Amino acid sequence: MNTDYSQVIQEAIFTASDKKTPLCIVGGNTKAFYGRQLNATALDISKHQGIIDYEPAELVLTARAGTPLAIIEPLLADQGQMLAFEPPYFGTNATLGGAVASGISGPRRPYAGAIRDTILGVQIINGKGQKLHFGGQVMKNVAGYDVSRLMAGSLGTLGVLLEISLKVLPHSTGEITLSQEQSEDNAIKLFNTWMTQRLPLSACTFDGKRLYVRLSGSEEAIQSARRNIGGDEINSEPSFWEQIRDLTHKFFQQNTKPLWRWSVPAATPPINLPGKWMIDWGGAQRWFYPDELTAELIYATAEKLNGHATLFRGGDRAGEVFHPLPHHLMILHQRLKQAFDPHGILNPRRMYREL
Repeated sequence: MNTDYSQVIQEAIFTASDKKTPLCIVGGNTKAFYGRQLNATALDISKHQGIIDYEPAELVLTARAGTPLAIIEPLLADQGQMLAFEPPYFGTNATLGGAVASGISGPRRPYAGAIRDTILGVQIINGKGQKLHFGGQVMKNVAGYDVSRLMAGSLGTLGVLLEISLKVLPHSTGEITLSQEQSEDNAIKLFNTWMTQRLPLSACTFDGKRLYVRLSGSEEAIQSARRNIGGDEINSEPSFWEQIRDLTHKFFQQNTKPLWRWSVPAATPPINLPGKWMIDWGGAQRWFYPDELTAELIYATAEKLNGHATLFRGGDRAGEVFHPLPHHLMILHQRLKQAFDPHGILNPRRMYREL
């Protein structure tokens, strides 16, 4: 399907702006669990889809926000290319717009970059119904703030994404996954040691008993790294890393408690809080099922470690789920919200009560 649905979306926003009606932006609806609970009228953008431009030789793709990832990624794979940030799906209907708006990256993120690092330009409709275009289709160093990248992780609170231009990367010629049994402390130390050795790492995870390392690159580079790292090669099919990417690994299936995501310096030692932990991104991302701990304690502990924590899934979605912002940063967020969405109709309070 290749459909420009932007006029319908724009008219819906004009109407909502006039009536000050809150809108909940919906694409594939695979990330509805993420962020605070919304009480708003659904604005379905899923029909606004299609590849607008793809230049494999230029490593640039432009697509409408409602385009399913399940269409984009096979298209890239046919040309030996990929989305570097390895976007989680969380469901078969996942869209490019949802990937950008959520700002969530997969296992390859520390080694190939985050979503915002790939964004070249966007077209959005703001809360006043205006179509705005930021950036372009080439990477430039320009003065001022890069508004197009500001959309990554904004959860639709600043505008409805219409079109997104991304840089893509060539897929590696070879790839293997190695595994070995280790303690949590040793796994973190090894991940950080390997990061300093210029190895062709593309994912590093520890599930509580074993560490897993994905190597991507030329056959010569992979075999050299394999001799350095050791361990056993596991089935090279992508299913294991898809399970890590989409949180369908058994670690995430055996617990009904709220799931917290921690972002901390990669070398941070094991965190001394009771519960079950899984380590991703070579130590920089920690998944945590706590044993009856308050949110205040989790936030405070993360701050002491120079990190932050997010109530990623489950728990009280009517309360605060993202790490509290310092006053000066909240003021900045509020000014941005006011500039892009003065009537506060786009995904209001999806991130924070004050937004």
